[in-house]
Amino acid sequence: MAGNRFRYGQWRGGPDPLASPYDVRAAVDQVGAEVLAGGSLRDALRDLLRRGLQGHGGLDGLTARARRLRREALRRGDLDGAVTRARALLDQALAAERDELAGRQDEAARFAETVLDNLPRSTAQAVRELSGYPWASDEARQNYQRILDGLRDDVLGQRFAGLRDSARLAADPAVQARVAEMMRDLNALLARHARAEDTTDAFAEFMRRHGEFFPERPSNVDELIDVLARRAAAGQRLMNSLSERQREELAGLMRESLGDRLDSELAALEANLRALRPDLRWGRGERTQGGGRPLGYGEATGALDEVAELDDLLDQLGQTHPGATLDDIDVDAVARTLGRDAADDVRRLRELERELRRQGWVSRDAEGLTLSPKALRRLGGTALRQVFAELTAGPRGQHDLRSAGAAGEVTGASRPWEYGDEQPLDVVRTLTRAVRRAGPGVPVQLAVEDFEVVETERRASAAVALCVDLSYSMISQGRWGPMKQTGLALAHLMATRFPQDALQIIGFGREAATLTRQELAAVEPDLTQGTNLQHALRLAGRHLRRHPDAEPVVLVVTDGEPTAHLDPDDGEALFAWPSSPETIEATIREVDRLARYGATLNLFMLGDDPGLRRFVEAVARRSGGRVFTPDADDLGEYVVSDYLRARRGRRR
Repeated sequence: MAGNRFRYGQWRGGPDPLASPYDVRAAVDQVGAEVLAGGSLRDALRDLLRRGLQGHGGLDGLTARARRLRREALRRGDLDGAVTRARALLDQALAAERDELAGRQDEAARFAETVLDNLPRSTAQAVRELSGYPWASDEARQNYQRILDGLRDDVLGQRFAGLRDSARLAADPAVQARVAEMMRDLNALLARHARAEDTTDAFAEFMRRHGEFFPERPSNVDELIDVLARRAAAGQRLMNSLSERQREELAGLMRESLGDRLDSELAALEANLRALRPDLRWGRGERTQGGGRPLGYGEATGALDEVAELDDLLDQLGQTHPGATLDDIDVDAVARTLGRDAADDVRRLRELERELRRQGWVSRDAEGLTLSPKALRRLGGTALRQVFAELTAGPRGQHDLRSAGAAGEVTGASRPWEYGDEQPLDVVRTLTRAVRRAGPGVPVQLAVEDFEVVETERRASAAVALCVDLSYSMISQGRWGPMKQTGLALAHLMATRFPQDALQIIGFGREAATLTRQELAAVEPDLTQGTNLQHALRLAGRHLRRHPDAEPVVLVVTDGEPTAHLDPDDGEALFAWPSSPETIEATIREVDRLARYGATLNLFMLGDDPGLRRFVEAVARRSGGRVFTPDADDLGEYVVSDYLRARRGRRR
């Protein structure tokens, strides 16, 4: 109504209905913690989805449930139950016939006994030879007919759901003729589809004539093929799962029960379906794991069809193929095999991934998910906070950040306070933000996000090359995580507090290469032998020369002496262990070039290898630099502190 007034404020009726069901920042921090501990970035993102978040199931839980159901399906019984059942019925028929013949005294009875005595031991061959036998016993005739009718019903009911629930329907010769006609028309339809002809009208006519056999009501030829091919593949997997003798027995019994016409049409149908859906594991077989109960044809193929669907689902849940996404998972199949709660878990994981992408925390490339620049900034901030949390030794002034923005005059601008800031507070803007957030009233309640500091003019700059060892020994000795934390912390510090400085991260193994923050977070150990410090220092020199007016700083983190250098003729990396004189000389030449340029060259030695110690001490003396021997956990503190110290000693 026009006279009504509405007041809008913070939601107070329970959880925010517009909020995401996941704390995506917590998800990013969880990934970041694994990366800073030395884990792989892609593995950490993959593990996030595998474990789930905030009490919800992940892919690992769904995979374990699918594997358990697969084992249970294979324990239901013995797959050769159709042959076992036929043998039992045949024995009953022969016993009843012998009893009937024993009471007769004519020559025909004696001849019949001779026929029975000379039957082949093979059940299928015996059934075939008895096809024209004149049974004397009604009970025997009925048991024999049960062999044929039962297997025919099972086979046709397994392939065509419309026959599955119609008891003894397939035993009617008229119905058999209709089934044969349907399969003939079906094979003709599939042949046209295989030739890429338009089958829209033909499919409609086929369903009009034979729709009773397909209660699934497929809407087109492809859906019809999917239904039939899955069942035909289950039948073939049953054959593959039997021993050679069992396979021959079952195939022979099926031929006898179906008759020539049905058998030939069914064989043609399977060939067409196999050609149209070659991806359905036609050549695979299984072995049951006990249970003892013989499974009929329909039960056995049903169990194997379920196993095949679970195998497909396990492939989807594995997310192992390149470019795999959660959208590859068939949620309907999850609900059908694992239950609605499992399908809900998949939907939640999809929502988490979409939310991470929507809020800009992750992006997707050809190899899968990776952290976005926004997430890397958060990761770098976390790394930097961890580093500053360790800066407790020595007087406060040893590591102060007053030069971070205090190198010039006040500009009149302000910015939000960040961890480690020591600039003066902008009181007016801080109080204004608090009032805007909480509303007018006294006392004014301040929150961390309200604080602003005075911005100052930035004048000085430094060009910093951080060279990090990527050899396998770094990860085998537990130094991979601290190395990543150090690089990300330094990059974040320079990007947020010293944007006028230029940082280049250089990783070196057998060869050296420059790394972005994203590449550093995702980098994996180089399993190729070689520590090519010479190449890394050459790249560092190029970076310094691109910034001639900046203070040149080179920081080297390594746990091994140089064992590789670039061939001066073709640029190929040459490896030698122990270090060759040529490698040492090539490395020292790069050290001398940096020293002549005026660069500060400090080395952070991880480990206590005597050869490495002799080398780095010689380099430090030659270049006027220093050697640090931190524990791996203290590496970030040492490197950041040295960078800040180098800035305070910048050239005038």
